[in-house]
Amino acid sequence: MSLTVENVQNALKSVIDPNTGKDLISTKSAKNIKVDGSDVSLDVVLGYPAKSQIDLIRKLVIDALKQIPGMGNVSANVTMVIVAHSVQRGVKLLPNVKNIIAVSSGKGGVGKSTTAVNLALALAAEGAQVGILDADIYGPSQPTMLGVRGRPETIVENTLEPLKGHGLQVMSIGFLIDEDNPMVWRGPMATSAMEQLLQQTNWQNLDYLIVDMPPGTGDIQLTLSQKVPVTGAIVVTTPQDIALIDAKKGLKMFEKVGIPILGIVENMSIYVCPNCNHQEHIFGQGGGQKMCEQYGVNFLGSLPLNLSIRQDADSGKPTVAADPDGAISAIYKTIARKIAIQVADMSKDMTSKFPSIVVTNQ
Repeated sequence: MSLTVENVQNALKSVIDPNTGKDLISTKSAKNIKVDGSDVSLDVVLGYPAKSQIDLIRKLVIDALKQIPGMGNVSANVTMVIVAHSVQRGVKLLPNVKNIIAVSSGKGGVGKSTTAVNLALALAAEGAQVGILDADIYGPSQPTMLGVRGRPETIVENTLEPLKGHGLQVMSIGFLIDEDNPMVWRGPMATSAMEQLLQQTNWQNLDYLIVDMPPGTGDIQLTLSQKVPVTGAIVVTTPQDIALIDAKKGLKMFEKVGIPILGIVENMSIYVCPNCNHQEHIFGQGGGQKMCEQYGVNFLGSLPLNLSIRQDADSGKPTVAADPDGAISAIYKTIARKIAIQVADMSKDMTSKFPSIVVTNQ
């Protein structure tokens, strides 16, 4: 019996992507299947950054196809293609930015900025081009967390070149003011500054731009939600009841303006004593999970209350950069992969597919 493309497709239906839980045929990930006698070649195209997963998925494909009687050589090329996805109606995408992900919290002190930078680093570690915008005009923290200093250059008129930190493109008001200079601005001024930083930064071919939002649901958050093309939002909270009350307000804000909630990250969920390994739920237990069940959103994962996370951020080398193979970095990377997979499943942006229509007087 001669080998056919249909034989190959049937075998690939049994290959489940361990990250999405779906087979390669139903997701249309298997492409360009070619049969040459008993040899087979194909491409597997993933819609999310998965540098660490490529060898595993290639092995799964080859092992499955080798089960076909008479199979010869198998060539499986696994690649990643990240595309732009749809945003709020009436809001145009930014040039050179495919997807914007807002990381928010209802209140300060829950570790939102630390979570944002580590998720950005985790996406970059998996092969994506990633930028981070520090949208907290009153309390910018990303310059310190990434250990980046200096002033942005202006190469093209009315634009700023992003600074670089651990492979990320970075922009923050903190680069433009002195560290000890307070921003005593009213809401409209802060909002205008955030918009300028976002739109006048010369971002370079970003797959994801992570926006580290200020805490709360004020002017900046509302402007970002209504005028900035946001693909999806993440809410960071602790299990503490008072933090969850405010986190719910942030979640509701995104719902009202039509921005999908990608999920909730529970920070400081548990403390493990480094001396005796005793575990203590200092801020309560299960609050983030209950909130997800209440509002029908995804629970992305929980992070421990750990001294090293704070020390790494303060030293200018966040955990994913400082200890990329550590247990805590693995949690951040798992959460980041879940986020990217959710984005990949969303509707694609089709605005570039439509031609421009120009009406002229004859």
